[in-house]
Amino acid sequence: MPASSLLPWVLWSCWTCAVQGNSENTWARFEKLPFPEDNLFLYDTFPPDFMWSVGTAAYQIEGGWQQDGKAPSIWDTFCHRGDHGKLSGDVASDSYNYLFRDIEALEILGVTHYRFSISWPRLFPNGTEAGPNEAGLNYYINLIKRLKEHSIEPVVTLYHWDLPQRLQDLYGGWVNESMVGIFKAYAMECFKLFGNDVKFWITMDNPYVVAWHGYGTGSVPPGIKGEKHLGYKAGHNLIKAHAVVWHLYDKQFRSSQGGQISIALASHWIKPLNMTDNFIRECQKSLDFVLGWFAKPIYLDGDYPQSMKNNLSSLLPDFTEEEKRSNKGTADFFALSFGPILSYQMLDPDMKFRQKESINLRELLYWIHMEYNQPQIFIVENSWMLSAMTKTEDAKYMYYLKKFVMETLKAIRYDGVNVIGYTAWSLMDGFEWLREYRNRRGLFYVDFQSHNKNLIPKSSALFYKQLIKKNGFPPLPENQPIQGTFPCNFAWGTSAYTIQIDTTPSQFNDPSVYIWDMNKTKGLTKVDGIHVPKRKTHCVDFTAIRLQISLLQEIHVSHFYFSLKWAAILPHRNFSQVNHKILHYYQCFVSELVRVNITPVVALWQPIAEHQGLPFHLAKNGGWENYHTIHAFVEYARLCFKELGNHVGLWITMNEPSVRNLTFTAGHNLLKAHAKAWHLYDKEFRSSQKGKVSIALHANWVEPACPFSENDINTSERILEFDVGRLADPIFLDGDYPKVMRDWLTKPILHNSHDLFNFHLPYFSEDEKKMIRGTFDFFGLTHYTTELVQWEKEDSAKYDHSLKVQYITDNTWIQSPHEYAVVPWGLRKMLKWIKSKYGNIPVYILANGIDNSQDVVHDKLRIYYMRNYVNEALKASLIDGVDVRGYFAYSFNDKTDPGYGLYTYIANQYKAKPSLKQYRKIIVNNGFPSVNMTVASCPVEHVLCPDCHFFQTRKYLLAFVAFIFFIFIISVFMITYYSKKGKRRYK
Repeated sequence: MPASSLLPWVLWSCWTCAVQGNSENTWARFEKLPFPEDNLFLYDTFPPDFMWSVGTAAYQIEGGWQQDGKAPSIWDTFCHRGDHGKLSGDVASDSYNYLFRDIEALEILGVTHYRFSISWPRLFPNGTEAGPNEAGLNYYINLIKRLKEHSIEPVVTLYHWDLPQRLQDLYGGWVNESMVGIFKAYAMECFKLFGNDVKFWITMDNPYVVAWHGYGTGSVPPGIKGEKHLGYKAGHNLIKAHAVVWHLYDKQFRSSQGGQISIALASHWIKPLNMTDNFIRECQKSLDFVLGWFAKPIYLDGDYPQSMKNNLSSLLPDFTEEEKRSNKGTADFFALSFGPILSYQMLDPDMKFRQKESINLRELLYWIHMEYNQPQIFIVENSWMLSAMTKTEDAKYMYYLKKFVMETLKAIRYDGVNVIGYTAWSLMDGFEWLREYRNRRGLFYVDFQSHNKNLIPKSSALFYKQLIKKNGFPPLPENQPIQGTFPCNFAWGTSAYTIQIDTTPSQFNDPSVYIWDMNKTKGLTKVDGIHVPKRKTHCVDFTAIRLQISLLQEIHVSHFYFSLKWAAILPHRNFSQVNHKILHYYQCFVSELVRVNITPVVALWQPIAEHQGLPFHLAKNGGWENYHTIHAFVEYARLCFKELGNHVGLWITMNEPSVRNLTFTAGHNLLKAHAKAWHLYDKEFRSSQKGKVSIALHANWVEPACPFSENDINTSERILEFDVGRLADPIFLDGDYPKVMRDWLTKPILHNSHDLFNFHLPYFSEDEKKMIRGTFDFFGLTHYTTELVQWEKEDSAKYDHSLKVQYITDNTWIQSPHEYAVVPWGLRKMLKWIKSKYGNIPVYILANGIDNSQDVVHDKLRIYYMRNYVNEALKASLIDGVDVRGYFAYSFNDKTDPGYGLYTYIANQYKAKPSLKQYRKIIVNNGFPSVNMTVASCPVEHVLCPDCHFFQTRKYLLAFVAFIFFIFIISVFMITYYSKKGKRRYK
């Protein structure tokens, strides 16, 4: 080949590799995108001319299967067969008789486009040669006319699976090449009848399902369970039929009608099991066999993907060169269908090639963009499916819709994909093909048992309406970070469920005598039988304490929060058998904290798996179920206040009682124990120790899944009362449980429940109410995430039968490795809720953090989490007026709280994570000062403690230094004296 001829070929090959071949880089590209930045919710809008659409298919919604001369379709025949079952689309949503109802629903949504299909057997029951059925023709003319009157552009599908049964009987359906010409004739009549008012045509929907499952597996009409070659033969004819119709429109109608025409291709998305070249090639092959089967002949070169040709040999028909030229380029835009029909429902398992399916629309859009020469993409079908039990409050469906729209927006803004429109599927509930009426996909609810089939807007319809009105997700002021600083006395801390306890003293407290063995071991050898007097263990002897203190100092915190181990201090029933070694260790720890000006914040009790965190004898006798545990706790608190109180600034009686696992009796006793301990401190220790006491409640925010649903709003409020108000109301409000709890627990609906909530909610006496009410000095809370709740039952695995609440997930929220959602604004809402319910009392956020064990090196998730949660606390302080007094990052280190720490702990070594540096910067700046703001220099408040000053804590060291200094002075004096005396002698 001459060089001059070679050059264009090389350039073409390079361009093809750069565009088409780069689709294989899709998986690697998205694997390398920055986390969590790329996963964050994108507040932005779609292009101004973006097309917002909703779609339906004739057989799913029209009904009237024999009405006004309509002929049977292959779906009518399939559903009426004895072996199929009784359910069909005979009536469905009855749209054929309720056209104005459908138009009204479209007007409510505010869509710009409406995709629907023409029922071929309704329009031409006897074939095109006999002319259109007048009733069917009038229905579609009126539908299009009404759409145009409401400025809604029709997107018309010529064939959405409902082939006239007559054509199946006469020709055998799509396996017969005669169907190419028949389909062309049908399309021509449609273009003539409706083309002046239709600017978007879809020749056929999802040819993969039509060919593979209609003529291969036989799972859909016409139900032919043939060999694989029949499926590929049907697909072959479908491609040719589409191409012929495109050329027909292009040559005879485009110039006068000015429309565009394409084919709706459905696809799944697939991810490699591992990021190896072989697995990526298998993913590429999977897409070739499903989407590429039809897309490559149409959008690229007129022929099948090479991977199909290599693997299928004689099964795959051949296109002639003329047919290839006819196929190539026969689409004016890429019409994409993505949803449950193919993903997780009708995708042949063999076509996954042992890789894992995914519902990531964004990555599929980018792959199409790179594989097929960057076409305009119109998403003509997208949504998910829900159980038929779900009626109008379909929050789960709504969040799937939100996820897909968000991924589309990111594909446009981040990836440069040219997406021109989005179609939510479907306008209304209808006949869901093989799933009949067991699932729902509509934005409007249809009661199929009713006579008039009214359309009732679901939560998803209201969401989609708002989305269209705003043209996306425009930035909101409340979602923007603010600049500013916290008050000067703000408590910056870190927290841990426990501290490292190692009571082994350093080697300087070893009473043994050692000599240096210069002959054998070349090291120290213990001398048997000789001991020096053993001195008392001092705080400086505990290496573990010194290490932990130094690590805390590196963070620059002013406070440290941890829990004592009740069972370790008092392992036995008898209070005379206190574990003084452990108690002394805690004394040393808190005193050393105070010495370096870190205020100890100490919890008396922390529920843990082992014996509920109680001494064994208490746990064995019922734990908090036993009234005697109250007295034991008070006496334990007295011991701790007495021995540690001079060093502790803030006391927590109970840290994070697990409310959802706490019986009513246990919770009742726990509240009384807290109150008694608070009164004990108030009467006997407060005046001398000057500390403060409260309880720390686990307070995650609970958000109604659907903001349009009164039921969801009531459900979220109920859960907050059960989760937080149950223990908070008696202490911070009126001495009694929330009224919501009592009202709910008396409902007859709960009488047959075998859950713990079926037990009687105890009553406090008036004296007990008085004793409990007001037993706080501040509100201590721990907050980690936000939960979404809805009223309607959807998933039994995440449904609480006692509280009648369904927990769901917003897939647009970032999640940690342990699947905790990162929702910073939930903290602010929680703080505002506390203020509105309990007044503007001081609030300490005693634990706030996230697990991030999979990214220890960069720690990006925790950095994002910390920066944004602290900023939300700042908003609550500066904007909402919440009296936030402190923030504690959870947790101190990975050794005591694996995965959550500011320090890693590997090979007996602590190492600061990047999030520690981020937190330290926030502490040093006391928040987020603006660039021009001068950070105020806050005075350091030293904790006054008579037992903690330098001379007291280092008296033995000072005595040793004084002794050395004395010896030094005497030595200098003696040397000077004898030096002078020697000089006089020689004279």
